[in-house]
Amino acid sequence: MFTSCCTKLGAMPLLPLLPLLLHAALGFKLCPSSCLCYESSDLVDCRSRGLVRVPPSVPHGTWLLDLNGNKLTVVHTRSFMGLWSLKILQMSNNSIQTLQPQSLSSLRFLERLDLSFNQLHWIPQDFSQGLSSLLELRLDHNLLEHLGPGSLGELENLRKLDLSYNHIRTIDVRALSSLSRLSLLSLEVNRLDVLKDGLLNRQQSLEVLLLSHNNISVIETEALAPLWRLTLLGLRGNQLDRIRFKTFLQLQTTSTELQMSLNPWTCDCELQRVFGKIQRVRHLHVEDYRAIICHAPAQQAGSSLASLDSQLCVAETASVLVITITVMLAVIGALVKAEHNHKNKQTASDSERLEK
Repeated sequence: MFTSCCTKLGAMPLLPLLPLLLHAALGFKLCPSSCLCYESSDLVDCRSRGLVRVPPSVPHGTWLLDLNGNKLTVVHTRSFMGLWSLKILQMSNNSIQTLQPQSLSSLRFLERLDLSFNQLHWIPQDFSQGLSSLLELRLDHNLLEHLGPGSLGELENLRKLDLSYNHIRTIDVRALSSLSRLSLLSLEVNRLDVLKDGLLNRQQSLEVLLLSHNNISVIETEALAPLWRLTLLGLRGNQLDRIRFKTFLQLQTTSTELQMSLNPWTCDCELQRVFGKIQRVRHLHVEDYRAIICHAPAQQAGSSLASLDSQLCVAETASVLVITITVMLAVIGALVKAEHNHKNKQTASDSERLEK
């Protein structure tokens, strides 16, 4: 009777709490109805399910969550609460336009984040909050136009950053200042026009810098100086018509491959000398030198710089000699004429004296 009495008394207040207790006890084993969960590997596969938001009830022990190919437009503030074990988060090929404040801040052990092929126009200031373990970040194939000073501030362990295929025109010189361990930075296919001094000051660990297919026409003198470990610099398909030897001499690396073709080069003696000097520097090598095609002047357009060999400087030297000789002949002619005139005047003066 005592047991029965206690059971009746205790059961009444516990009944409304039972679902909550069950969820707390078994929540880490629940699986969203639209996804596949693999308990042995703690992987949750929600690919191409037509999802418009991050599903609830993702197991707490999940280390990989695949949300690729859905219809997400907003990542909400509490979307990933409780997923403390998550190491890989894939949200590629959605329609994400907005990352709400602190939407990723609970993912303190996240190592890889893929937000490629979305519609992000900007990165929020608090984007990196809580992501101190992140090693790889993909933001390629979005609509980003500017990289501000604070959005990547807490990514001090980041190794790979892909910002290719965006519309980036400007990057604040402080935007990358916290990324001191970065080894790969891709900014290919954007709209940058200048590589500024100071932008890469903290990137001493950078090994690969990809800047191909932008609008870069100027590389400031000290822009490459901090890159002590750079092994590949991609500058194909920009708007470079001239370069300065000093800019590349600043690269104090062991060995660096340069990709320089598909630029509108003005082929003259100065350009040939610069490339000649670069090729003679032991640790620098222009990988696609034979593919460097002249855009100007008109008589050289379409020719490869390599095929012209030293002709540009020979032609320039010959032109200088012709001009020098012409000037000298003109000066000599002027002197002869002056002397002749002087003699004529002297003769006329002598004649006048005799007549008198």
